Amino acid sequence: MNRDEMIRRLGVAADVWDVIVIGGGATGLGVAVDASSRGYRTLLLERGDLAVGTSSRSTKLVHGGVRYLQQGNLSLVVESLRERGLLHQNATHLVTNLRFVVPNYEWWEAPFYGVGLKLYDLMAGKLGFGPSRLLSKEETIKRLPTIETEGLRGGIIYHDGQFDDARLAVNLAQTAVEQGATVINYAEVTALSKENALVNGVTAIDRETGRSVEIRGRVVINATGAFADSIRHLDDPRAPRIIQPSQGVHIVLDKPFLPGEDAIMVPHTSDGRIIFMIPWYGRVVVGTTDTAIEAAVPEPTPTPQEIDFLLETSARFLTHDPTRSDIRAVFVGIRPLVRGVGEGDTAALSREHTIAVSQSGLVTIAGGKWTTYRKMAEDTVDVAADLAQLPQRPCATKELRIHGHTIASGRGTRFAEYGSDAPELVDWIQSDPALAEPIRPEFDACVAQVVWAARNEMARTVDDVLCRRTRAVFLDIEASLAAAPRVAEILARELGRNEDWARDQVRRFQDLVAPLNLR
Repeated sequence: MNRDEMIRRLGVAADVWDVIVIGGGATGLGVAVDASSRGYRTLLLERGDLAVGTSSRSTKLVHGGVRYLQQGNLSLVVESLRERGLLHQNATHLVTNLRFVVPNYEWWEAPFYGVGLKLYDLMAGKLGFGPSRLLSKEETIKRLPTIETEGLRGGIIYHDGQFDDARLAVNLAQTAVEQGATVINYAEVTALSKENALVNGVTAIDRETGRSVEIRGRVVINATGAFADSIRHLDDPRAPRIIQPSQGVHIVLDKPFLPGEDAIMVPHTSDGRIIFMIPWYGRVVVGTTDTAIEAAVPEPTPTPQEIDFLLETSARFLTHDPTRSDIRAVFVGIRPLVRGVGEGDTAALSREHTIAVSQSGLVTIAGGKWTTYRKMAEDTVDVAADLAQLPQRPCATKELRIHGHTIASGRGTRFAEYGSDAPELVDWIQSDPALAEPIRPEFDACVAQVVWAARNEMARTVDDVLCRRTRAVFLDIEASLAAAPRVAEILARELGRNEDWARDQVRRFQDLVAPLNLR
């Protein structure tokens, strides 16, 4: 998958695309995969990098949603558990089974949560990841050596899915391209074109060259997540807002805070939210908060209160209380919650998706979550195809293997997250040992991965590499800052840029991540 090739495709494309997708996050990429696999000529345009927003800043879970079970939203739980199972089958290299322990400190917690999680198991059916069961106090401590033991009665273990969100987004883009789609990052839609008051295309700017191009399409799909209202306002400046953005903050700690392979799920915190403490790439991710915000911004930052809440909640359940100096990284995503009437608490707003069609024919998909991206895409393409009177073709994604899928489990091996691409990376290193050099001693990521990202995954900036093609920024911000000059040097060579470009890249990266460095 090469951006220059994608740009060339755009230049020689037919006059009219069947489907134009705006947005390169989970939802837009899912739509592009679905539409192209049905045989529709599909173009996806993303103003930044693939998954640059919330789609790379999730809690790293593919899950049914225990919170939705508590709320009684059984239909969403059933749908999510089914989609979790399908995603596990279709992307085995990225979606793995993770054991969660719910520590019990009150007498009623074991029967209450135990019954609920047994229902969770039943709802998953044949696509379940494993049965839940009660744990004694001794078993709980064995699985969670650093759990707070004062008042501990035992625990409950259950299974859910874990994944690498940004890597999955890249693989979805590759899958869409393999199905015939054209996917272009750093291509910003600045206007919608109309004929007889109906949307018939877009105007987009290549942000690398400044070139503007008008593109025609039979249907335009707005899949921009938290920024959906901005595209709706290109269509109609008076369109009501349908998104109530909410930000979720995560902190990243060193592995000794939660050794072992099991995660912790805290089902009820002081603000009513569920909090997870999850092992991930040799670190521990703690999150998330749910704070209503007035408007979505491209680079959200945490509030001091959100950081304090995560540290205080962690301290309640861990023997060693983390402090600000222990935080290796912070990342913040914005949930594109669909507005409810009279609902002010964003934690209570629906995670279910909504499809809206404007009078001009602009299709907007809003809401939802990573786990259900495939079903969201299926529903959206069904609506769009009917609206544009495209040939009726069934959805093909339930059994469509995502790029990188491999039957053989590579978990625990080098480059496991690359799946079927891993052997080629290994071959590169064997033929040129210099490619095995780490970009920083603190990371497993090496020079070969930077080169691979530039050649095969449309990485164009230092941010693309350190935030999304590798997950360096999400593991250690200070080490990532130190790695930036080396990454810029490699990218400059691969992309044919000069030293001034490389220096500018380092400055841009420093400005981007500095607000997230709390140490």
